[in-house]
Amino acid sequence: MGKRIQQRRAGKGGIQFRSRTRGKIAPVRYPKIATEARDTGVVRAILDERGRTAPLAQLEYGKSQFTYVPAVTGLSVGREVQFGASADVSSGNVLPLSSIPEGTRICNVELRPGDGGKLVRSSGGSAVLFSKAGGSAILRLPSGKNIMIDQRCRAMIGEIAGGGRLEKPFLRAGARHHAKRAAGRVYPRMRGIAMAAVYHPFGGGRHQHPGKSTSTSRNAPPGRKVGLIAPRKTGRKRLARASVEVRAR
Repeated sequence: MGKRIQQRRAGKGGIQFRSRTRGKIAPVRYPKIATEARDTGVVRAILDERGRTAPLAQLEYGKSQFTYVPAVTGLSVGREVQFGASADVSSGNVLPLSSIPEGTRICNVELRPGDGGKLVRSSGGSAVLFSKAGGSAILRLPSGKNIMIDQRCRAMIGEIAGGGRLEKPFLRAGARHHAKRAAGRVYPRMRGIAMAAVYHPFGGGRHQHPGKSTSTSRNAPPGRKVGLIAPRKTGRKRLARASVEVRAR
């Protein structure tokens, strides 16, 4: 019997697969201010947190209360940040989606009203407020996907700082290893088809190929649950409209 595959070891939840807590600053979220209430905060520091791709802005609001949010491009120490529906639509301010004009680039978007911000928080990311209707707003995410959320959700105007981070290569495997380790990921990782048959279901054989279907049941045992887990669809996407046009010609 061979060793347990990496997916099975990670599913157990060992300490080697957990994100490091050393170097973490604080939870990142908007201050607990009502959506309609107007308030202001001041940026006291721009910080770098371990395992996070974007810099953090330390905001002071109220009576010496502090919170941390992802810094947007152009944000600096001493800058005033406005909160509320009546805030100015300018970079760094936080407004509900109902008060933001269509076509505006936003980031750190709440998925549900009051959750503190869940979407578009990585460096260089920004979403576009596509349209608003019936109490809901349609956002176009950096991946190109469109989602519909409540207009009461808050968002920050602008683009997350740190864009162009991926343009700099790591150059050394050790640098990538430590960067992945800070985020609780393992590097390097071997492909399953490059392993022996006793170590992975896709391993073995004279050529590097899975040898079986890569679609796996959600109820598969831990040693076999690899590949595409309960996929909705597989294979190449076919454009029906394009095929109809070709036939018409």
